[in-house]
Amino acid sequence: MAVRAEARARAGQVRVARPHVPWLVVGSGWIVALLALPLIGLLYRAGGSGGLLAALGRPVVLEALRLSALTSAAALVACVTLGTPLALLLARQRCPGQRVVDTLVDLPMVLPPTAAGLALLLTLGRRGLLGDALGLFGISLPFTTAAVVVAQVFVAAPFFIRAARAGFQAVPAEVEDAAALDGASGLTQLRHVTAPLAWPSLAAGAVMAWARALGEFGATVMFAGNFPGRTQTLPLAIYAALESDLDAALGIAVVLLAASFAVLLLFRALLGDRLDRAPGG
Repeated sequence: MAVRAEARARAGQVRVARPHVPWLVVGSGWIVALLALPLIGLLYRAGGSGGLLAALGRPVVLEALRLSALTSAAALVACVTLGTPLALLLARQRCPGQRVVDTLVDLPMVLPPTAAGLALLLTLGRRGLLGDALGLFGISLPFTTAAVVVAQVFVAAPFFIRAARAGFQAVPAEVEDAAALDGASGLTQLRHVTAPLAWPSLAAGAVMAWARALGEFGATVMFAGNFPGRTQTLPLAIYAALESDLDAALGIAVVLLAASFAVLLLFRALLGDRLDRAPGG
């Protein structure tokens, strides 16, 4: 009976009830407004601020911009270098404990950033789990620029690993097998076959990882502190300037908004076709 009803529906003999479009528009308008109005408010207030450009040239803002550029770039290199082998392993191999590894990879994406920062401090701090071992080599991570990079890698790496894994899974195994038959080693296959075919996903993952590192706040302030010129990145500079220099806070926020918008445009450009073909894309 159900099969016949489905057949008639496909043949156009049964009118299928569809959601009422005006109701959908009204219902969607609330969430669109919630997402758009704060951004409009930020841009409106920034446009009415006469000292915005001058604030962007202040030493504390320029130092935060320099530090954010350096640390986020270093974090991106670490994410790509360390995340690519894991993404390829998860895409190509099935082994015991893989679900545990998958969960560990995803965990930083849902873990509150302040909890992530505390976990890093209790693990890599002077009195942390690995503090004594690091001390033997003269390494002290907390409240240093290196701590900023570590915190950014911790929260950003999952974004690259997830995208890279999807890209590697989309590469037909037969293509790699053909390269192997031609005598290509595993590294040669990765460099000349797998990585070029998975390039859009790899690039999109790198873009999202960089954006996440650039915007990181909670883990950084817990593990690295908020010291101008040493650990104060752009998000931390906004927090510090909010009480005493609103123009500087507005200027930094607009810079981050522009960077985020550019990142999303690039992400859509790299994966636009795949997102449109994906369910719900």
